[in-house]
Amino acid sequence: MQNLNTNPGEGQSPRRIGFMGGTFDPIHHGHLVAAESVYDGFNLEQVVFIPAGMPAHKSQSFVTPSHHRLNMTTLAVKSNPHFSVSTVEVKREGPSYTIDTMRCFRACYGPEAELFFITGVDAVMQIPEWKNAEGLFEICRFIAATRPGYPTENFFRFRDRLSVRQRRGIRMLAIPALSISSSDLRERVRRGRSIKYLVPEVVEQYILEHGLYSGNGGRVRSRAPITF
Repeated sequence: MQNLNTNPGEGQSPRRIGFMGGTFDPIHHGHLVAAESVYDGFNLEQVVFIPAGMPAHKSQSFVTPSHHRLNMTTLAVKSNPHFSVSTVEVKREGPSYTIDTMRCFRACYGPEAELFFITGVDAVMQIPEWKNAEGLFEICRFIAATRPGYPTENFFRFRDRLSVRQRRGIRMLAIPALSISSSDLRERVRRGRSIKYLVPEVVEQYILEHGLYSGNGGRVRSRAPITF
């Protein structure tokens, strides 16, 4: 992990750190725009990208080996001084659970830091099904990034069913309309179509150089259990 300084000095405001977890298979401009929008909108100190090692929620799908996804993520964020990448899930044995990851960061940054977990609005609506969801709300707050065409009334209906404490722990932020998905990018590469301007140029070059997503492209089946 990078930049894991703990508590601020006396008289300083608590640190505000954002975390974006995901498979990043591959990382694309949609991820980067969302992270930058949250960084700016919530006055964060930094955003830490966390590539999943063995994604617990994708046990039935093929996932590119973690070292490729880590490398692409590192290349994509390298030019942004307030973005960093953590290897905490890539190095962890077994499936990656958000509760374990955020406990790790809470221990690293200390009890005073404000931690924000950034994810898509559709994923936020599945949080009650995640491992120890109630414990997560004790550690961090969630920022739901809207996606183009997503009916936000679904989100508000979901939020209304939560407890008062949980509702206070979730915020929604509209981001610029970038309708890009990793699954579509993989399919484009498989079909020999261009992904230029959909991913950072360094990521496009990495995909081509390593033959990712074309045919099998080194993808492997995750052995993680289904439970998130």
